[in-house]
Amino acid sequence: MEQRYAVWFEETGIHDVGIVGGKNASLGEMLRTLADQDVRVPDGFATTSAAYREFVAANGLRSAIQEQLARHRHGDIPLSAAGETIRRHFLAGAFPDRMSDSILEFYADLGARAGISNPPVAVRSSATAEDLPDASFAGQQETFLNVSGNEALLDACRRCFASLFTDRAISYRAMKGFSDLDVALSIGVQRMVRADIGASGVMFSLDTETGFPDVAVISATWGLGETVVQGTVNPDKYVVFKPLLKAAGCFPIIEKSCGAKEQKLIYGRGGTARTRMVKTTERERTSLVLSDDEVLQLGRWAAVIEEHYGRPMDMEWAKDGLTGELFVVQARPETVQAARSNTVFTMHRLIGRGPLLAAGAAIGDSIASGPACVIRDPAEIDRFRDGSILVTEMTDPDWVPIMRRAAGIVTEHGGPTSHAAIISRELGVPAVVGTGNATDRMTDGEMLTVSCAEGDEGHVFQGALEFRTEQVDLQALPQTTTRVMANLASPSSAFKWWRLPVAGVGLARMEFIINELIMIHPMALAQPQRVTDTDEAAQIQTRTRSYSDARDYFVHTLASGLAKISAPFYPDPVIVRLSDFKSNEYARLLGGSAFEQPEENPMLGFRGASRYYNDRYRQGFDLECRALKRVREHLGSRNIIIMVPFCRTVAEADRVLAVMAENGLTRGEAGLQVYMMCEIPSNIILASEFAARFDGFSIGSNDLTQLVLGVDRDSELLAPLFDERDEAVKHMIRDVISQAHRAGIRIGICGQGPSNHTDFAEFLIDQGIDSVSLNPDTVLKTIPIIAAAERRRARP
Repeated sequence: MEQRYAVWFEETGIHDVGIVGGKNASLGEMLRTLADQDVRVPDGFATTSAAYREFVAANGLRSAIQEQLARHRHGDIPLSAAGETIRRHFLAGAFPDRMSDSILEFYADLGARAGISNPPVAVRSSATAEDLPDASFAGQQETFLNVSGNEALLDACRRCFASLFTDRAISYRAMKGFSDLDVALSIGVQRMVRADIGASGVMFSLDTETGFPDVAVISATWGLGETVVQGTVNPDKYVVFKPLLKAAGCFPIIEKSCGAKEQKLIYGRGGTARTRMVKTTERERTSLVLSDDEVLQLGRWAAVIEEHYGRPMDMEWAKDGLTGELFVVQARPETVQAARSNTVFTMHRLIGRGPLLAAGAAIGDSIASGPACVIRDPAEIDRFRDGSILVTEMTDPDWVPIMRRAAGIVTEHGGPTSHAAIISRELGVPAVVGTGNATDRMTDGEMLTVSCAEGDEGHVFQGALEFRTEQVDLQALPQTTTRVMANLASPSSAFKWWRLPVAGVGLARMEFIINELIMIHPMALAQPQRVTDTDEAAQIQTRTRSYSDARDYFVHTLASGLAKISAPFYPDPVIVRLSDFKSNEYARLLGGSAFEQPEENPMLGFRGASRYYNDRYRQGFDLECRALKRVREHLGSRNIIIMVPFCRTVAEADRVLAVMAENGLTRGEAGLQVYMMCEIPSNIILASEFAARFDGFSIGSNDLTQLVLGVDRDSELLAPLFDERDEAVKHMIRDVISQAHRAGIRIGICGQGPSNHTDFAEFLIDQGIDSVSLNPDTVLKTIPIIAAAERRRARP
């Protein structure tokens, strides 16, 4: 094979990287081995590395390459001049007759296979050092789309050869330690999928920012996929939970977000332009690109491809607008997260706060500060200052030489799967992409802090803010008998904690999703006619416009948010507390003022269980139940346990459980467990009766301390009296732990007391508490405290 000029994809495999490059070897591997698992790859062929080397020899290019690179290394000429001269030599070169005849013969045969003369093809570069486990070479060489005809094909092949010496490719090879003359280039010639009238995008078989391995992350846009990989559009995003893809009746799409998709790349019309950029329609901008079935199919392919290669993968896909068929057009190893240690947990934590200037997709998980260097035109790249925060409309791989010198990167366009984002991750440079207006909001030279440590949304703050970085060796942590769990509220930050050595989530706060993501009072969706504020009514209509029934907006958004919190800990339990807003907090939601009445003391007012069966909120609670039923049964997160907060009486518990059952959430059916917050003295006094109705208790120490001691927990004046270690509070905790165990149900505590006070942790362990649930950033420091308390308790 290595002596031939061209070979069919199906003749190659993953062991032929030296002959056809990483990209083409992978296409051949998938065609040969994954067709029986319904993974579709477009037909095509590849030129060999022997063809490249013969082209170089026949045109006497080796000496020209050596001369120009030597002059650059000696400082005689800039990289741009060396690269341009080398590329000019390639473009002036001629194919040996036997080589051009072979390429065109394969091209004619490809047309015959498809029944098309001069078939449109994608002509892609595939370097022999590309798509390796430790170097992606993402976007370093050129791709040419919609190439048709012999002359156009040979011209595109010549340009592919020349692209081995773009400035970015030379710079990247130097960064990765590859010799310019040792690397050869193969060309993939692949039948075009009619994505120009369909769609395309990128997918990863893990979460690219946190390394969470159990999801497939898919980006999608209308038209040809170069807009996604080049970062010129903000695409749709879908997240699929892979472990449930094979579960009967489950549709585990745990995130769907609609990107702006303001333009698309389609076929050109006449002349030499093979493609052209056009504006998308209003309907295209506001519609999701993929159906649920298509998202799930791509998710299954991502899982199959990852399993075959035995490692996380970075893939490109396309949808044919004529047939509706999906195809995988590239697959290469993911190179950043795969290289990270799974035993060392690194936490970056922002200490200070400043004015928020912009937000977008977070690339990486670190934090950086530096002066802004605002560059609106690529011609201004030379004025970039080392250690600055690069602020620009968008980057492409040509910017690699300055990206590696940046402390952080902020762009107005692009998504987390673009080539520039991939390179940012490889370089370890935090980036916030797709901010929309960064160059207008930031001034050249002003100090900025780029934070990617707060979940999948990155933030750019004004000023140089204080932050900390901590590393913990997970293997050095002691084991505990007590189950250590995490408290979570934000779906966007859930994946960052997947490495935590916890036994699930002890408290998932539903209110955060309602307040930060949904932002609408549920009753305003159930009874929209009562919202008389025209501005609020317009905002509600805008947020729910993608749904024929506005109530589905609440149900789907809440269900997806809970599924995302649940995923990193599956199949361990995730205890979701039903909404526990106070009336004044509900009133701040869109439309909330129409449904909430002022209360003298909202802390002791219409909150918790009392709302769920009351006509003033019952329809809103129905939506909460629908969301919980959806996340458990449709999305498949059956590890979710429901917890009822602030339940004052046994009769109230019965009423809440009855309403839940009416909504299809019957305790004991489909494995559903229901817990209760123990946070009112009546819960402890009548613990045995409550225990007959619930599967577990969770002690809410803040409200319990407030109500046992009669201390307003929000009062600064009484703050010295508020202490969960008070003997009266400990008496109540001791009693309820004992009663729960006599009743045969589990009991835990969710709060920071065990982290803040070693003696309180020892007290809980001495009482035999089953679980302790903590804020994620305190888990690692608290585990040794709990382990030490267990050792002391075990001593005779």
